[in-house]
Amino acid sequence: MRNLILTCVFLLTACAPASIPNTSNNSIEPYLTVTPSLTSTPNVLVIAETPLPTATPFIYTIQSGDTFSELAEQFKISQDALRAANPDVSPNSMSVGTTLLIPDSSQPLSTASTLTPVPAPVTQTVCHPSADSGLWCFALIHNDTSDVLEYVSAQITLLDENNNALASQTAFPPLDIIPANSSLPVYVFFPNTSASANTQIQLLSAIQSNNSQRPSASLHNTIAQINWNGLSAHLSGQVILPAESTAATQVWVAAVAYDKDGQVVGLKRWEGGAIQPGGNISFSFLVSSLGPEIDSVEFVVEARP
Repeated sequence: MRNLILTCVFLLTACAPASIPNTSNNSIEPYLTVTPSLTSTPNVLVIAETPLPTATPFIYTIQSGDTFSELAEQFKISQDALRAANPDVSPNSMSVGTTLLIPDSSQPLSTASTLTPVPAPVTQTVCHPSADSGLWCFALIHNDTSDVLEYVSAQITLLDENNNALASQTAFPPLDIIPANSSLPVYVFFPNTSASANTQIQLLSAIQSNNSQRPSASLHNTIAQINWNGLSAHLSGQVILPAESTAATQVWVAAVAYDKDGQVVGLKRWEGGAIQPGGNISFSFLVSSLGPEIDSVEFVVEARP
């Protein structure tokens, strides 16, 4: 049954990890848990060098008449890469207004000369097989700086037993930023891939920025109600924009689900509307596990100017 849940996952900030006991009581009060421990994964090679980025991901909003194949051709990327970057979007039923993450921009990073690339540590990597013989792979990136990280990307390569490359894709996080002193996974989907493949990770880009004009949202009253079988969790809470902040045109909340060993097992992004300074917006959504039972959930919020 576990594999039947897989297609329900995904897309996918002060960090506010939260977890509650399994129960049907609707008056549940949340309580905080410790941040999942950082673990390493066998058969994973992490390449520490972080080159300057030459291209950046960006968001595209679906217009009337757009098709998946035409967008892939327009942005000069493969349909597999576009699908991997947008696992929660069906190529055959894209609604006008839906947002797509375009993994490769045709324009160079204009701010590369003023922002500083940093070697953000990869603290864990894990892959989970899917019901359709694919492989979801996550690499958890930790921002150990006092500023936000932008333009984060990593190359995830699958290797056979002789360390020959089987497949390689660029992976991105669910948000455009990783806040200070917090972690978010980059992720990618490999179709028709053996679960026994070894994994190699190389951080491609991570730009340190203290952009003071970015709206500063925070999370309050976050609740993660884990289902009785541990394979999904209902999440809720509030995004609050301080009165001294600039207005936000959109807010995103990323929820990262971890198992009892602190490994990433699920990821989902919720997208909300505009918030004025001093205002708030409530969120409610579901995150599902791609593998073991969910033990805790960590939240990260981004307010978009």
